[in-house]
Amino acid sequence: MAHDYSESLLRSICVIVDAAAKTDDKASEDDLKTFDTDLVKVDKGTLFDLILAANYLNIKSLLDLTCQTLADMIKGKTPEEIRKTFNIKNDFTPEEEEEVRMENAWAFE
Repeated sequence: MAHDYSESLLRSICVIVDAAAKTDDKASEDDLKTFDTDLVKVDKGTLFDLILAANYLNIKSLLDLTCQTLADMIKGKTPEEIRKTFNIKNDFTPEEEEEVRMENAWAFE
C-alpha cells in the first residue's frame, strides 16, 4: 500500500530523527523540556505534520506533546473561534447545530 506523504511531513520526520540522534543520554530534564517547548513553536500546518509523524513513527511522548499543544490551542474557545483558528467551514444547519448543543449541553456550561 503506497502512501503519498507531503514534503513537510517528511521534513518533520527528519527533524525528529535528527534531534533524537543529537540528544545526549545525560541531557537534563530542563534541557528536554526546553527542546519540547521549542519543537512545538511552529505554525499549525507543521504542528499537524508533527502529529502525523509522531503517530506514524509510534513516538508516544511526541504524540502526547503535539496533541496537548493542539488541545491547548482549542481550550477555552467557542466553536466559532475554533472554526476560525483552523479554517473549518460550519456545514451544520442552525437546527443541526442546536441539536448538537442540546445533546452535549455539558460541554457548553
